[in-house]
Amino acid sequence: MRKPAGADRLSFIPPMVPRLFRNPPKGDEWIHEVKQDGYRTQIIKDGGGIRLFTKRGYDWTGVFAELAAEATAIGANNFILEGETIKINAAGLADFNALQKAIGTGRARDIYLVAFDLIYLNGEDLRDEPVERRRDILQGLIPAGNRIQFSEAMPGTGDAVLHLVDMAGVEGMVSKRIGSRYRSGPTIDWHKVKCFQTKTLEIIGVQRDPGQAVRVLMADNGRYVGAAIVNFKLDQRQKLWDQVQRLTGAPPPKELKKEKAEWLRPGLVGEVETLKGEEKLRHASLKRAWRR
Repeated sequence: MRKPAGADRLSFIPPMVPRLFRNPPKGDEWIHEVKQDGYRTQIIKDGGGIRLFTKRGYDWTGVFAELAAEATAIGANNFILEGETIKINAAGLADFNALQKAIGTGRARDIYLVAFDLIYLNGEDLRDEPVERRRDILQGLIPAGNRIQFSEAMPGTGDAVLHLVDMAGVEGMVSKRIGSRYRSGPTIDWHKVKCFQTKTLEIIGVQRDPGQAVRVLMADNGRYVGAAIVNFKLDQRQKLWDQVQRLTGAPPPKELKKEKAEWLRPGLVGEVETLKGEEKLRHASLKRAWRR
């Protein structure tokens, strides 16, 4: 296990990153979990105390002080565990926007961590242990009634689990290959599948920045809800540009005056695919557009 020179401290381990797929894997050699909509977090306890790190290795112990206090209840001398920090809404679901607002205060409160992996425990590096063994050990460590909770596996096939999480309105699912070891970086041993929905919205502007994908700015009944990427084929794209050019010249909405965009008069709408359960567009793409 890596330690900084001259210090009795454990080092942050770059996370294992699931690859995004459109559909869950087939077969029974997979563990399926709910994909929580929050911030991936690594908790480290060592001789110097407890620290919490973001996915990129930033020390957010101060921001997540509430979780750091909760982690003291985990009965181990030292450990490194991973999970997703979330904030729950009135429906009992992880609410990413609410979490962002809480983090914006500088110290997030009323948050939870759903723990899904254990990669170091009491002096032993567990990365070469199969994922099911790491999870079994982790489950035994997590105390009941804590804001740090264990990520339970979902029974059934990948397709059945995706149907359930889709109906529940959560972000998606993660499938982990039974027997897989922990390796930092992208992997095909973990599959991530997200739940999407389609919406019909007004196109109020177009952003075309050099070196970036073209985006359309969308509104719902006059209220701005975000941007969607345009991945049209050449003929569809040209048709969209022709429609855009006929409607350019509108003033920018008050809340978007600082945005650099071609603003459009009313009349163009689009079908957008976006992450399910969100008020604003996330991971959104434009599927088709037409004159109203």
